[in-house]
Amino acid sequence: MAKTNAMRLLGAAGIRYAVKEYPVDESDLSAVHAAESLGMPPEQVFKTLVLKGASGSYVVCCIPAAAELDLKKTSLATKEKSIDLVPVKEILPLTGYVRGGCSPVGMKKQFPTFIDETALLFDTISVSAGERGVQVILAPKDLSGFLNAGFADLTS
Repeated sequence: MAKTNAMRLLGAAGIRYAVKEYPVDESDLSAVHAAESLGMPPEQVFKTLVLKGASGSYVVCCIPAAAELDLKKTSLATKEKSIDLVPVKEILPLTGYVRGGCSPVGMKKQFPTFIDETALLFDTISVSAGERGVQVILAPKDLSGFLNAGFADLTS
């Protein structure tokens, strides 16, 4: 398999990661399905969500596959008066990634990023490698350091 942009960037930064692939089911692009296909607990597989705050700024959040984003907690963490998910049709032009393959690494522009604090419970977590069916597995602190991301309570 060819390296994705996310893999190239992590490699260039000297960050250790592993790659896992899984068969894509176009009818189920959920992170829970990805976790099941990878044979990993959904608490350890993180989905990438893109949001827009009341200020007009964009924010990226990584949360466990089965978790629901708590917009109130996310507003507090991001210091936005209010915040909401970006419509799916805006994800590709904004990030360069498609739904189901959106990686927090290597977006067109680096947005402020927050990772749910539960990531710290694991030695490694999985995030999209920037393509459907491909995940990178790495230490949460390595990911946060690379992205200059903060850890916060983001889920309900």
